[in-house]
Amino acid sequence: MNAYDISPGVLYAAAFVIAGIVSALATPLVLRLANHLGIVDNDGSERRMHDLPKPRVGGIAVFFGFAFALFTVLGVSLASPRALMPASEQVDAIHRLVGLLFGSLLILGVGIWDDVMHMRARNKLVAQIVVALISMLYGFVIPGINNPFDHNPGTNWIDFPLWVGVPLTLLWYVGMMNAINFLDGLDGLLAGVAAISSVFLFVIAVLHANPVVALVVIALAGAALGFLPYNFNPARIILGDAGSLFIGYAFATVSIIGASKTAIAISVVVPLLVLALPVIDTAAAIVRRASTGKRITEADRGHFHHQLIFRFGLNVRQAVLLLYAVCLVLGAVALAFSGEFTHVFRHAT
Repeated sequence: MNAYDISPGVLYAAAFVIAGIVSALATPLVLRLANHLGIVDNDGSERRMHDLPKPRVGGIAVFFGFAFALFTVLGVSLASPRALMPASEQVDAIHRLVGLLFGSLLILGVGIWDDVMHMRARNKLVAQIVVALISMLYGFVIPGINNPFDHNPGTNWIDFPLWVGVPLTLLWYVGMMNAINFLDGLDGLLAGVAAISSVFLFVIAVLHANPVVALVVIALAGAALGFLPYNFNPARIILGDAGSLFIGYAFATVSIIGASKTAIAISVVVPLLVLALPVIDTAAAIVRRASTGKRITEADRGHFHHQLIFRFGLNVRQAVLLLYAVCLVLGAVALAFSGEFTHVFRHAT
C-alpha cells in the first residue's frame, strides 16, 4: 500500500483533530499577547456581557488552527491515490481553497484592526465590501437559481447575469458576516454555534459529494471546538470581531462554493436553515433599531441571547446551552431538507 494511500474519512478526521489541537495550543499564546498589548473588551458593554474585561482577538487562534489543518490535509490528500477529489478537479479545488484562505486572512485583518483600533461602523462595512469584491475575483459569485416549476435537469437552471449575481453575492457576504458578528454576545455562544453548524454542514456536504466544502467546514468545527474551553463561561478570552467576521466569511464562502456542485436551494437555503438563529436575530435587530430611530449598527441588548437573560432570568450558561439545543434542532431540520431538495431541485453540472 502507498504510504499516502489514505481514505477520505481519515483525512476529514485529521483535519478536525489538527484544527482542534492547533487552535487549543494557539489560544493561550494569543491570550497572553492580548493581555500584554492591552487588547481587551470592556465589561458591561451593550453588545457583550462580561463581569470583567476579557482579552479579545481570540479569532486569531481559530483562524490559525483552521488554516494549518487545511494546508496539512490538502497536501497529504493530493499525494494520496485516494485523494478527496479527482485529479481533474484538483486545480479548481486548490484555486477555491487559496481564494477562501486569502479572503479569510483579509477579513481577519479587518477584525483585528477593529478589535485594536475600534473602527467606525461605516468604515468596517466598506472593508467588508472590499473583501467580498476581492473574493468574487476568485469566482465566489452566486451563479444562478433553479426554476422550481421545471424539474427537467437540462432546462431548470437559470444563470444569473453579473448585474444580478454580484449584488446578490455582496449582500450574502455582508449579511452573513454581520449576522454572525451580532451573535457573538455571550461567552461560548458563537464558538459553539459555529462548531454545531459546521458539523451539520459537513454531513450535508459529504452526502452531496462536495469534498471542498466538507474539508473547510470540518476544519472550522475543529478550530472552534479547540477554542471553546477557553471561551465558555466564564470566558478567559473572546473571539472578537477578528473571529466573528472570519467565521461569517467562511460560512458565506462555503455556501457559494456549494452552488457549483449542488442546487442553489441546497447550497444557500440549507445554510440559512442551519444558521437561522443569527440570521433571524439580525433581521429582528434591524427592525427593532429602525423602528426606534436608532442606527442599525448601534449595539443594544435586545438580541435573543440577551432576552433569555434579562426577560426569562436564565444565567449565561443556561442561555448558551439552550441556544446550542436550538442550533442542533435547526441543523437536523436542514439535514432533512437537504435530502428532500435533491429530489426536487437538481441541475446539470
